[in-house]
Amino acid sequence: METRALVKTMKQGRLQGKRILITAAAQGIGRASALACAQEGATVIATDVNQELLQDLASLWPGIELATLDVCDGNQVIQLASRTEPLDVLFNCAGMVHNGSVLDCSDADWDRSFDLNVKGMHRMIRAFLPGMLARSRVTRSGCIINMASMASSIKGFPNRYAYGASKAAVIGMTKAIAADFVAQGLRCNSLCPGTVDTPSLRGRIASAPDPVEAEKNFIARQPIGRLATVDDITPMVVFLASDESRFITGQNLLVDGGVTI
Repeated sequence: METRALVKTMKQGRLQGKRILITAAAQGIGRASALACAQEGATVIATDVNQELLQDLASLWPGIELATLDVCDGNQVIQLASRTEPLDVLFNCAGMVHNGSVLDCSDADWDRSFDLNVKGMHRMIRAFLPGMLARSRVTRSGCIINMASMASSIKGFPNRYAYGASKAAVIGMTKAIAADFVAQGLRCNSLCPGTVDTPSLRGRIASAPDPVEAEKNFIARQPIGRLATVDDITPMVVFLASDESRFITGQNLLVDGGVTI
């Protein structure tokens, strides 16, 4: 696309005409990304296991399509894919943080971390990829974005054993998908945020023995001097979903406030 044509497209909305499905869209980064993508002209399908919070999202942007979805339930994923028109973009945002070292990680903890953080993405990609590939053969703009993390998958942190291992697996899966399907017009990248001020983080801070000290510690590990906000992350989601990143695939985009310098 020539620069003049790209500028014209951006003025119309950077995601105009694209169909985007987002998991874990009821709160945090997923919710903010759903709103940001809708504002850029995309048709957004927001999914989450929490139906009540999803309804609240719809009140902010009535045009967003809603679907209750547990990415750990393979049948739900298959059924949603079967009744959804082919996507341009799939943003796998669902995940969880297990706190503890290997000595604190039971088999059940390990399995739960990988079932949600890795296998959930696997289920989504496997179910939606055929339709995306068919659409990408025409548009050459198919895109998968996987939520990874800099925490312990890129840089080691205490008490992030299962979480770091699962997010490292996401990075490997991202590169494999990118390599397998780049010739078919489909890109796949991962996003690695620093510590983001979300309801999930606030829950972890509140459950700490000393919540005030816990928040100070989270902030202290960000060289930029503050926690990230969801508004620091959503521009990167829009960028990866848009044609502006059309020559980028198999990459890890770090948005970490300098943690991994």
